[in-house]
Amino acid sequence: MLTPKMKLLINRLWDNFWSGGIANPLTAMEQISYLLFMRRLDEIDSKLKKDAEGI
Repeated sequence: MLTPKMKLLINRLWDNFWSGGIANPLTAMEQISYLLFMRRLDEIDSKLKKDAEGI
């Protein structure tokens, strides 16, 4: 079940895609997946850099 806060965040994200010219839900999901992948990749990179500096 979606909480009201989660639903608000999803609606804001959809509004951002819509205003950016992405009206197809499949394209929006593709972009969300890409953003999540890039975020995770950045987190891993940051952790590796932090670990390397601690040596």
